[in-house]
Amino acid sequence: MYRISAVCTGNICRSPMAQFCLTRAFEDAGLGARVSVTSAGVTGWEAGRPMDDRTRAELLKHGFSAADLAPFRARAFEPEEFAALDLILALDYGHLLELQDLARTETDRDKIRLLRSFDPAAAGLPPEQLGIEDPWYGDMRDFDSSYALITAAVPGIVQHAAAALVAASGTAG
Repeated sequence: MYRISAVCTGNICRSPMAQFCLTRAFEDAGLGARVSVTSAGVTGWEAGRPMDDRTRAELLKHGFSAADLAPFRARAFEPEEFAALDLILALDYGHLLELQDLARTETDRDKIRLLRSFDPAAAGLPPEQLGIEDPWYGDMRDFDSSYALITAAVPGIVQHAAAALVAASGTAG
């Protein structure tokens, strides 16, 4: 099993959006049984709350089911999670730095990547420019923009995880 967690500030806007987009993409790629995706926040400010209504609306607009979204509850990322995860996707540069500070080993730090680093259109940009701004402070256009930036990186993440699964199994293809 390949385990991924998407991490933003409070786990109510960007990271749940990434979680659901990635989960769908892995299912569509036939990897749903081999890849698990969760999400968390670098803070516990929103722990226990549902995703932001605007995140929910954005996901519903793109065909996600209300029944699948309903059980979601925000939670804080815990340093103990490093051991169980293969890839940790920071949604902005600040999250990257906070996660790196939480990492106890170089192996843990190596698991952390900016989500947009998997978007070919963002290739060559410095890490400081690969963040997805927090839409919480904006309006629905900001949620639309977040969704577009997240989904642009999803194919690269699926390819990365698929390659890691192949490498781990020692087989080609």
